[in-house]
Amino acid sequence: MPFIQVTFIEGRTSEQKERLIEEVSKTVSSVLEAPLETVRVCLNEIPSSHWGIAGKSIQRRQNEE
Repeated sequence: MPFIQVTFIEGRTSEQKERLIEEVSKTVSSVLEAPLETVRVCLNEIPSSHWGIAGKSIQRRQNEE
């Protein structure tokens, strides 16, 4: 049973997340030749204040732009 985790900064719409789950599931099913019913996808939405790049949170970097 494939279990796929996708981590991204929060802010996507419900429709985008539904499409992501659908497309990732189809692709994994095809590539791994696994039944679609066995593919699991977990979306991890992270606040921009909890994700850092080059020593600064994304939130801080966006505020500095």
